[in-house]
Amino acid sequence: MKRIYIYCEGQTEESFVNELLYTPFLTKGILLVPIICTTKRETSGLKYKGGVSVYGKIRAELVKLCRSHQREYVTMLFDYYGLPPDTPGMETLPKGPPLDRILYLEKNIGKDIGAENFIPNLVMHEFEGLLFSSPEAFSYCVQSESSILELKKIRDAHSSPEDIDNDPITAPSKRILKIYPPYRKVLHGISIARDIGIHTIANECKHFGNWLMRISAI
Repeated sequence: MKRIYIYCEGQTEESFVNELLYTPFLTKGILLVPIICTTKRETSGLKYKGGVSVYGKIRAELVKLCRSHQREYVTMLFDYYGLPPDTPGMETLPKGPPLDRILYLEKNIGKDIGAENFIPNLVMHEFEGLLFSSPEAFSYCVQSESSILELKKIRDAHSSPEDIDNDPITAPSKRILKIYPPYRKVLHGISIARDIGIHTIANECKHFGNWLMRISAI
């Protein structure tokens, strides 16, 4: 049985691993072990108390994980949106498509950690973007048909859910809150993702799907 440790940004990501990824990977002989970042603590709302203000806190925990499990693999499940400004590569981000910037940051983080058993991974642009893989799944909590149509329009306006932008006003989570103010990441996010299904999410979100294929091939 192979073992992969997934360093998670918070409780939602941990639940995502346990509820959507654990069983499919277990059937492939891979045990996924989510580890929550100890410097972030989710509340019942969308954001965190405190948050990670500096990259050094993330780095210290990743390095420790990699050194503690040198015969196994370590990866991460963190949003690109809201990364600390001192994250390696942040000050020299290239212009161009968002994917280029994500790949550039992942490369720099991987280089900074410097462990052969580490696989960097960032979600484009945040967890809520994955939920736009199927706006219909929001019917779990959104009862208004017009609100579902608004979510569909957002999805249809982008070539991929991962292209919904990284902005304090128009980020995926901000768009959801504007349409459905009661939305809470911990309360609603995982249930919506479960209704969508991991296969649909992976097909709609290519960067995320490529990460799944990469770790499943270990």
